[in-house]
Amino acid sequence: MSGNDVLIRVEGLQKWFKGGEIKALDGIDCEIRRGEVVVVIGPSGSGKSTFLRCLNLLEHPTGGTITFDGVDITDPRVDINRHRQKMGMVFQHFNLFPHMTILENMTLAPMKLLKKSREEAEQKAMALLERVGLADRSGAYPSQLSGGQKQRIAIVRALCMDPEVMLFDEPTSALDPEMVGEVLEVMKELAREGMTMAVVTHEMGFAREVGTRVLFMDEGKLLEQGTPAALFGSPQNPRLKDFLGKVLQ
Repeated sequence: MSGNDVLIRVEGLQKWFKGGEIKALDGIDCEIRRGEVVVVIGPSGSGKSTFLRCLNLLEHPTGGTITFDGVDITDPRVDINRHRQKMGMVFQHFNLFPHMTILENMTLAPMKLLKKSREEAEQKAMALLERVGLADRSGAYPSQLSGGQKQRIAIVRALCMDPEVMLFDEPTSALDPEMVGEVLEVMKELAREGMTMAVVTHEMGFAREVGTRVLFMDEGKLLEQGTPAALFGSPQNPRLKDFLGKVLQ
């Protein structure tokens, strides 16, 4: 693989809170290549979500650099909003506008930011809704949908912007157990199509089955990374062994 395959390069990433008392991220180095599904695992409070939110500067790093598509987006002169348009983000809590229909939620950003016509935006939105089996809910409001349906909508809403990478911050942790599968299925489908993805999750089955690479974080540090087979099959780091011993029982 050439260097051109690297979509996101993270070097020396730090994020401190309370004037350095809390080191949420303590010198992270990693790369995410085009077409990879990078899954970030680790105990609660290990810095996983902070790391993901730094990738599109929802959290501003204390130190280090993030290069996205060849551009250092931590440079204050960079128009971060332009680069964010290429990064789809799916949160734990759907973040849909409650006063808008599903179709309006999906077409707002493409019309406003990508300057698409209403017709073009609606056509794309309906095709994506069809794909996740929710075309018949286009006129519904978020309050009329289940948690799993809302999260599937949140995913396809991000896809309406034609992103180069999708960032998922614990997308299933707020869902009832029986709804988790329908959301993971949409994510698996995206992975099969070659979408570049960075996923923070507690779903170890997803990490093993879909991840091309797994990162293990603890106390703000990236302690181990590798293929799912290597990481789950023969973990090297004692902290990772301990963590897997608890979560894979």
